[in-house]
Amino acid sequence: MATLVLRFPAGRYHATPHGHHANEGLVEWPPCPWRLVRALLAVGFATQRWKVVPEPGRRLVEQLAAVLPEYRLPPAAVGHSRHYMPAAKFEKGREATNLVYDAFAHTGAGKVWVRWPVSLDSEAARLFETLANHMGYLGRSESWVEAFTVPDDEPLPAGGAVFPNGSQERPGRGYEQIALLAPEEPRQYAEWRKNLASTVETEPKESNVRSGRRRSKSERAGRSALPPEDLLGCLLTDTETWRSAGWNQAPGSRLVLYWRPVNSLEVGPPTAPRRPRSARVEATLLALTTSSGSMSALPPIARTLPQAERLHRQLVARLGENAAQCPEVTGRGEDGAPLQGHRHAHILPLDLDADGHLDHVMVHAKMGLGELARRAIASVPRTWSKGRIGDISVALVAEGKLESLRRMPEPLGGAIRALLGPSRHWVSATPFVPPRHLKSRGRDTVEGQVLRELEVRGLPRADVELLPWTGRWLELRHFVRRRQPPAVQPPVDIGFVVRLTFAEPQAGPLSLGYACHFGLGRFVCEPDRASA
Repeated sequence: MATLVLRFPAGRYHATPHGHHANEGLVEWPPCPWRLVRALLAVGFATQRWKVVPEPGRRLVEQLAAVLPEYRLPPAAVGHSRHYMPAAKFEKGREATNLVYDAFAHTGAGKVWVRWPVSLDSEAARLFETLANHMGYLGRSESWVEAFTVPDDEPLPAGGAVFPNGSQERPGRGYEQIALLAPEEPRQYAEWRKNLASTVETEPKESNVRSGRRRSKSERAGRSALPPEDLLGCLLTDTETWRSAGWNQAPGSRLVLYWRPVNSLEVGPPTAPRRPRSARVEATLLALTTSSGSMSALPPIARTLPQAERLHRQLVARLGENAAQCPEVTGRGEDGAPLQGHRHAHILPLDLDADGHLDHVMVHAKMGLGELARRAIASVPRTWSKGRIGDISVALVAEGKLESLRRMPEPLGGAIRALLGPSRHWVSATPFVPPRHLKSRGRDTVEGQVLRELEVRGLPRADVELLPWTGRWLELRHFVRRRQPPAVQPPVDIGFVVRLTFAEPQAGPLSLGYACHFGLGRFVCEPDRASA
């Protein structure tokens, strides 16, 4: 059994039935066999660089044309859009337009199954799979499609059965008959053309005017009245050619009656099946680029905090009315109360290539990023930066568990592993800003506040060492350390470089202190002290 499965990513299938005008608002449902076979041939020429149809392709076409397929249809609704197309002329001082209807079947996430009761040889079967995998659209060009084949023993889904008239007993109530265009059986077409050719050859050669027979359109245009030599030639002939030759239906085609459930196309949106909840991920990684491709045009690392804040505002805007159902991004529960334990998203701008400019952003949440959060993150196309010329493009490059990100290859893998650990030795990559007012002794010294931050996150105590603003840490003095109003400002606008030493290796990412959810207080493993 040759089985083709079709899914329409945009949720719409656009095609007009044979013999009808587009403005009648009718939809060919299911896709007719003639259209499917021609689509496979078109994919061969478009993606497989065919100059002529290879022998396996000829066998595939002939085997599919020799039988009629049956279908399984998903729930669908009929709809249309209206467009006023320019008519390339002016009337009463204005450009004339024509009203055009674009009818479609709204399929949602449903799939169409098409099964031809035929056993393909190995070469034809491989070609069938290749052509299906490369199919980009079916019907009109806006009717995007994802197609694939399934094994012969794969059972068809239950419900939505569409089958040829005569292949089964009359189904009775609940079904209607429709006409679909299908290829003629190759042998019957060859026999029909042979008889037609003999008829044309035996016609008298005298003038059509004298004989009283009106010349056909093809004869008036100087073309042969005979159709292509074989069925494959008919399938490769474009509509304009056979219409200009005087045919009112494509040679090699036939109208076949099919039985279809009467509710195959509802008037109104179909009841969509509940989408399975996708698993939460621990982190996503975004790449930042500029239209010029210049990495020096990206924001400097000193703007870590404002860039993270801007991205967070974009995510909340993308969530819209669903923001209350996405606490991992908003940091608040459905009751509006702030979440405890720093379990929600940390937006961490990163300089993975160590050139002094932010080139990636990691969004990490201890509680996990759900479907709403993941869709919002993936839907952000661009962001901006103060003083930069042009937009900054944002692209999702990875999402999943932290363990998967640790296995990223070079050149970015080393920087990712320095961010994630595990290690006993961690040092500031962005300045640590105390979340409370500093005291000279007690729990609110710098060391005391660092230990308190570790305790809140369930991490063990560590030796805390304050490092001087020298060497490679000197640039940390220039970081932006204050959030945009009306956000809470830091108790003291000062940053520190901190080294942490744990008794046992700890896993990251590790961010502590004020604005830790926006990139400040981020630590990395020390290269010369890292331990697995």
